[in-house]
Amino acid sequence: MKRVFDFTVSLLLLFILLPILFIIAFSVLINLGNPVLFTQMRIGKDNKVIRLFKFRTMTNKVDSQGKLLSNEKRVTRFGAFLRKSSLDELPSLFNVLIGELSLVGPRPLLTDYLPFYKTKHRVRHNVRPGITGLAQINGRNSTTWQKRLDYDVEYVENHSFSSDFKICISTFFKVIKSEGVEGNNDLSIIRLDQDKEYLESSND
Repeated sequence: MKRVFDFTVSLLLLFILLPILFIIAFSVLINLGNPVLFTQMRIGKDNKVIRLFKFRTMTNKVDSQGKLLSNEKRVTRFGAFLRKSSLDELPSLFNVLIGELSLVGPRPLLTDYLPFYKTKHRVRHNVRPGITGLAQINGRNSTTWQKRLDYDVEYVENHSFSSDFKICISTFFKVIKSEGVEGNNDLSIIRLDQDKEYLESSND
């Protein structure tokens, strides 16, 4: 039922949003150049690596030694708008369409984070990751890693079709209001593997 819902809704959304996707893609091309899409390896269901699709939001500016500048310095005003509005996430609907993502589930995180999860948080990979989830409607990137991952566990243990539908509706209104967003989206939060509070807390 969940997979049928994901496939049907993502296909419908891609069809409806096709003109917007083309406009954003063209705007990215004009403002940031090629490539239009940004891809990154993330952890999916059963710890399998997936390639996540997003619209590109950063330039390729380098310093005097030819090294890329920090992420914060490469995000343009246009890129920051895409992140804050979550429009950069729209290409992830293709991940849903091919079965790598669900519309709702724990967010797919970086492959670098896999060795640092506490035992109880590893269950987040027992389900397909999602474009949005319980953690995203309860603080998004304005809360701690501990709380976000606890929400992921809560979702895995209690999710249902009705809860997924409620999360989708809540996500829509929170994105419209830009609730729970600080700075340039995920650029403004500390990496999980650098979060001493999380890493040094009890592994229960």
